[in-house]
Amino acid sequence: MDLFPEDWNKSQFWYAEKSANQYAKQLLEGATGGMTIAILSTPSVFVALMNILKAADRTQPRPKVILLEYDTRFSVFPEFIFYDYMQPLKLPAELKGTVDRIIVDPPFLSEDCQTKSALTARWLTRPPSTVPTPKLIISTGERMGTLITKLYRSYNVRNTTFELVHAGGLSNEFCCSANFEADGVWAFKDGEGDSRRAKEG
Repeated sequence: MDLFPEDWNKSQFWYAEKSANQYAKQLLEGATGGMTIAILSTPSVFVALMNILKAADRTQPRPKVILLEYDTRFSVFPEFIFYDYMQPLKLPAELKGTVDRIIVDPPFLSEDCQTKSALTARWLTRPPSTVPTPKLIISTGERMGTLITKLYRSYNVRNTTFELVHAGGLSNEFCCSANFEADGVWAFKDGEGDSRRAKEG
């Protein structure tokens, strides 16, 4: 990410390499060549994920990856699709309901931004009844946790124990919400399943 300095005016705060890699690995875990992974407003995870794929066995089927991002500096990647959360459904129609794995980090800690980003994520993602179940990761400010569980209730997204680290040491408390537990990385906070705290850093 050194080639893409953070622009705080665009609310850009890149993840620490270890955090970005953890997210990328969870998105790739068990993914097949027929799947689509969407990275929504989270370019540091996109770069980590593409680096993992670059180092992997090229003879194996790979999932399709798309980066939905406002910052046009990332248009150098063929996976780039311009995305503005203020126009949450202004996207190629053929993407609707095609995504199997998605990570979302809304750029602003406001109810409006979170709600519109969730609208985009739900529009992109396959229905909750799909087998295998679509995987969702929402990475945002801790104070948005209650809203996140409401916005993604149909996918059973819950707050987790994962502790995100930002490369620049962002002071806001962040949390990870997901609809799955990641062995040795995070568990649900509500006490169901493995309650061990997974610390990242």
